[in-house]
Amino acid sequence: MEDIPSEHNSDYINYNDDFSSTQKIMPATREMVDQLIASDQIVIFSKTRCPYCKMAKQVFESLKKEYTAIELDERDDAEEIQSILGEITGARTVPRVFVKGECLGGGTDIKKLYDSGELQNKF
Repeated sequence: MEDIPSEHNSDYINYNDDFSSTQKIMPATREMVDQLIASDQIVIFSKTRCPYCKMAKQVFESLKKEYTAIELDERDDAEEIQSILGEITGARTVPRVFVKGECLGGGTDIKKLYDSGELQNKF
């Protein structure tokens, strides 16, 4: 059996579609994601209709904390960004919430951190 070429490695397969496809990550997209995470205090990679994304944003709004929301369903490079998030965090799902460069997880994780008071201690 032939070896599978590296561009078909499972890290590049888009698991969120009804079909499998390969996704190559452009260096400019990687740089943009890395720069956002490093430079903005709160970054939420989100989709506009996702209830967990809305929950995460509402937590920060209740804390009166400004955040940068990257709405993936409004971007042409959404699949690339989700692949990058998968590499960085181990999960491609949204939301992916970063505070001061640290990934805190998704919507449920943010809500739990808020309810326990741990999220407020990050500021």
